[in-house]
Amino acid sequence: QYQLVESGGGLVQSGGSLRLSCAASGFTLDDYAVGWFRQAPGKEREGVSCIDNNGDSSMYEGSVKGRFTISRDAAKNTVYLQMNSLKPEDTAIYYCAAVRLFDVCVIQMTYEYWGQGTQVTVSS
Repeated sequence: QYQLVESGGGLVQSGGSLRLSCAASGFTLDDYAVGWFRQAPGKEREGVSCIDNNGDSSMYEGSVKGRFTISRDAAKNTVYLQMNSLKPEDTAIYYCAAVRLFDVCVIQMTYEYWGQGTQVTVSS
């Protein structure tokens, strides 16, 4: 059974940091690009970042550039999202997703597997 599990969310003050993890089980992420998405209350889900299967290429949505960093650890079959300088507008449920794709990642595309999400709340 293919499964993605997010962790690392929580409550943090504005300006603080969190590191989200996306751990895969039942399959290896070596053949998959992985994306992070978020959905705030009353808003549509939006793409945040993605990383290709090798970790050589990544993309970021404009509002998180310079603050968020995506990375992956093949040995742990896990992708991370380091979030620094957090703002109240970053408050959302964060999801990771995977799509079988090689040497490139695209935020705006159909992803095959999704996690259940982790809540991130940034207080002002």
